[in-house]
Amino acid sequence: MTRLVKATENIDSKAFTRISPPPDNSGRPASVLMLFGEGNDGPDVLLLRRADTLGSHPGQVAFPGGAADPSDDGPVATALREAYEETGVLATGVRPVAQLPELYVPVSGFVVTPVLAYWEQPSPVAPVDPAETAAVARVPIAHLADPANRFRVRHPSGYLGAAFAAPGMLVWGFTAGLLNGLLALGGWERPWDATDVRDLELALRAT
Repeated sequence: MTRLVKATENIDSKAFTRISPPPDNSGRPASVLMLFGEGNDGPDVLLLRRADTLGSHPGQVAFPGGAADPSDDGPVATALREAYEETGVLATGVRPVAQLPELYVPVSGFVVTPVLAYWEQPSPVAPVDPAETAAVARVPIAHLADPANRFRVRHPSGYLGAAFAAPGMLVWGFTAGLLNGLLALGGWERPWDATDVRDLELALRAT
């Protein structure tokens, strides 16, 4: 992760998105935990799939995270608290190493601070509340970087963005944009076919 951490030192939000936070600071603060560890299949990252019954982003794959609480002592505290509440990750085994620039998510109105962290002492993870989290997985970086698992998806709204086929899940939208940038910054990216564009609904059915 040394290269990844160093690469994040002087980047701005344009490394991940072309959408800027609202100038009036009207966005709601939130954080996500981008937790990298060493798994049985090499370096991996923790992802979850949101419950299909949620009113916001149902069924989507995401990094653990959510809205800031007034009692949180900054973005890192928010990310660690949300990760524990969603997946059971113990903060004592996590070493935060960098905060990325704030990223605006227009659909939800959140201004998200991604927190990059290393999983020094992995703890068992699983959905804490099935009403919020349907599945939790440690996905190998090698799997995400494999060109066979990379393509782009087109949403009915016209949105076109990066996507990853992971075991039992499709990663797209905000999370895929973050992963796309992280793979490039970390030196893990391999050449892939960006002209492979698939209909989102068809891609979801194929998972």
